[in-house]
Amino acid sequence: MQIIVEDFKMLEEKNEEIEVLYELNSEENKLEIWEEILQKTEVLEKEISKFQRSLLFNGEYDKNNAIISIHPGAGGTESQDWAEMLLRMYLRWVEKNSLKSDIIDLLPGDEAGIKSATFTVNGRYAFGLLKSEKGIHRLVRISPFDSNKRRHTSFTSVDVIPEIDDEIEFEINESDLRIDTYRSTGAGGQHVNTTDSAVRITHIPTGIVVQCQNERSQHSNRLMAMKVLKAKLFEYYQKKKDEDIAKINGEKKEIAWGNQIRSYVFQPYQMVKDHRTKVESSNVQAIMDGEIQIFIDAYLKKFSK
Repeated sequence: MQIIVEDFKMLEEKNEEIEVLYELNSEENKLEIWEEILQKTEVLEKEISKFQRSLLFNGEYDKNNAIISIHPGAGGTESQDWAEMLLRMYLRWVEKNSLKSDIIDLLPGDEAGIKSATFTVNGRYAFGLLKSEKGIHRLVRISPFDSNKRRHTSFTSVDVIPEIDDEIEFEINESDLRIDTYRSTGAGGQHVNTTDSAVRITHIPTGIVVQCQNERSQHSNRLMAMKVLKAKLFEYYQKKKDEDIAKINGEKKEIAWGNQIRSYVFQPYQMVKDHRTKVESSNVQAIMDGEIQIFIDAYLKKFSK
């Protein structure tokens, strides 16, 4: 609440500054001042939009950083290429919104695309913004890998979880972990390929596996992998708790896999449609370049309590 009040006061001050400039220049009528007022007004409008959006963040972990994992479905190279396209889309969105991303683990496909990718998005309300992307993303297009130019449908799963703050106490027993090291296979320079610096951690009771190969040292990779494991385990036990409550209440939970949230159609027409909010756009190129805010905003407006 304090952050919201501070942000509102800041917007009020900027608005008052513009009003003062307007009143002064109404008499002087200098072109360069009018241009400055216009520029400041455009910036303020964007900041007001961000402030209005922040009022929709009511989840306990919305303010946290986000951890995103991308996994292609069945379909080989076609699905792996689609997974890489989604990775690029999100990284472009991160860049456009002045957030920071760090790729933790990236497994290239055999011919093209990726077999999996995990990355963090750091910044204010990163999880609150990106939680809308969790689910199955469907692509329909003429496959560039099909010599007969047939239309293919591909699916990729996107998982989004909040990074758990250090102040949240969550104990992980070392005896429950199997830690393996291996040589990195991804890009990143010579230093990641000359030693067994990559780390894979398996949480034996749940079967959850995380790995990190992007850092320069085995120690750094282990620390990052443990951070991701902590977040995944926290989500796992929270979900299990919710499912137990649902069983008691007689409710049925939706199965995540197969819960298609958005379709991206390249051929025979161009359209991206979110099936939860019914928001759609025919500007496929812009969407794939990271212009996904319309879907994020629609989701927040519909599902915020």
